Amino acid sequence: MVNAVTKIDQIETMILDIPTIRGHVLSMATMRVQTAVLVRMRFSDGSEGIGEGTTIGGLTYGPESPESIQSAIDTYITPALLGRSADDVNGALQLVDHLVKGNRIAKAAVEIALWDGLGKRLGVSVAQLFGGAVHSRLPVAWTLASGNSETDIAEAQEMIAARRHNIFKLKIGKRAVAEDVAHVARIKAAVGDAASIRVDVNQAWSLQDARWGLRGLQDVGCELVEQPVRARYLNALRELTRAHEIAVMADEALNGPEDAVSIVARGAADVFAVKVAQSGGIKRASEVVAIGQAAGLGLYAGTMLETGLGTAAALQLFAGIEDLRWGSELFGPLLLTEDILATPIVYRDFTVEVPQGAGLGVSLDPDKIDFFRRDRARSLKTVAGE
Repeated sequence: MVNAVTKIDQIETMILDIPTIRGHVLSMATMRVQTAVLVRMRFSDGSEGIGEGTTIGGLTYGPESPESIQSAIDTYITPALLGRSADDVNGALQLVDHLVKGNRIAKAAVEIALWDGLGKRLGVSVAQLFGGAVHSRLPVAWTLASGNSETDIAEAQEMIAARRHNIFKLKIGKRAVAEDVAHVARIKAAVGDAASIRVDVNQAWSLQDARWGLRGLQDVGCELVEQPVRARYLNALRELTRAHEIAVMADEALNGPEDAVSIVARGAADVFAVKVAQSGGIKRASEVVAIGQAAGLGLYAGTMLETGLGTAAALQLFAGIEDLRWGSELFGPLLLTEDILATPIVYRDFTVEVPQGAGLGVSLDPDKIDFFRRDRARSLKTVAGE
């Protein structure tokens, strides 16, 4: 008897707007709302897969916006996948790569839903589909992004006391370099050896500023600087990596395995900030990891400030990486006023726990999804209490 092939029957997308617990200050924007694109994929056997594609700060951060992500999926990706075998994830990825150029976050959202559905049908986790988890929890950083030293110090000390985070990444780059270094110095002096301090410049510095900045940051006890210059300036990244002991991490410069090869070939980073969405999905992110491992670079599980859904997808991948030397920053759900998962991801003892169960190991809270959906014509001001 031949088993019927499970096919992709329906792909639904939705945009969610969820307020953040506080202003999240980046060098290019201040976030007060995070917007996520969710994908719900239904299959012919009655099973379902869910995925997420999220960016930061709309088009101020990168070439994809929530609206473009949804449009790419609805207009180009969905028609190509409907009726195809649901279990042929690699075939689906190859077809989409052929038909749709770029749009990595849109591709990631769809791919996550495919892996989730496959894992559920097989009764195994997505981590198991990639060889199995070697960690049940990962160290997790918290971003201090108010821009005010005293506020950030108080927040850091509160997190340490609650045993929630002892790794902190500071968002800098909006002020003069000397002011930013002084800001970092005050926070490092306040937390001392109780915490690791790192910074993210989000491409804000010129090469000249970065030379001074990295020297100053290194002197005040900062351990790592993320993307100090524009993503396309790989020669500048190479110079900074070679000239300073402080670790230099590539983020915006790292969009999939092709970029990973270029960065390694140039010697333009010490650490990869690997993001599922920015890489184009879990499979492509795993390829970035493999390139980094082969080159002897440090690895860090990055975030696009996803909801619990996208965070769960990242955790399934990074749970299988033995040496995640620089930990993770998979704290996205904690920045939101509401969690959209039926059972939220657990954060405790300075770690984030990997969800257990088939697929991604998580399910959505239908009431929360309905409430935050943009197409429900609800005023965001009501939600944010403004």
